[in-house]
Amino acid sequence: MTTTSEDELPDDPATEEPTEPPVRSDVYISADIEADGPVPGRYSMLSLGMCIAGEQDAAGTFTPIQPESARFYRELKPISHEFEPSNLDVVRAGGLDRDRLLREGEDPVDAMTDAARWVNDLAHGRRPVFVGWPMGYDWMFLQWYFHTYSVIGSPFAFGSALDMKSMMYAVTHHVLDKLGKEHIPAELLPERPHTHNALDDAVEQAELFQNLRRWRMPGQRDDY
Repeated sequence: MTTTSEDELPDDPATEEPTEPPVRSDVYISADIEADGPVPGRYSMLSLGMCIAGEQDAAGTFTPIQPESARFYRELKPISHEFEPSNLDVVRAGGLDRDRLLREGEDPVDAMTDAARWVNDLAHGRRPVFVGWPMGYDWMFLQWYFHTYSVIGSPFAFGSALDMKSMMYAVTHHVLDKLGKEHIPAELLPERPHTHNALDDAVEQAELFQNLRRWRMPGQRDDY
């Protein structure tokens, strides 16, 4: 008969210390959309632009990345017959023609599945984080389209996002009436233009995020 000492017994899983999941680095993705109305479903997202803005490791080191080095752009077929004329005035300024997109726009299933795969490939093990100014409008359309049309769902899960206007508020504590882009300090303003083309504006917004991430108010500590 063979006996086993206590030292040779296998560990009891119930007594093992729980391990924390590894902390991933963040990869920041600037995204901008153009739409023909105020809410998704009733109205349509007509174009989507995304680009890389930077990354941050678990220790807090932020590294800006050239936005033009990784970009994504699609123009989508409208999903309804409704639109707001004021929205179309804006999208026309960026070169979009809704009537043309009804004929030539990409199917939302293909566009959003490609978009989700692009984000996942870019993240490559890092946590993809949407960044926008302000986040609400673009995030609402983007998530609705991802969850409705992408065959692999949303790469941003349910809340992997940062609102740049909230980042500004955390530093300045200004009321929202004083947090419009017209109130952004000159040292934060991007050099790239705002054209109402979704990709152009995503790239411009990435530059704004980089500037904001590195910004310090007078007297503010670098580790704030």
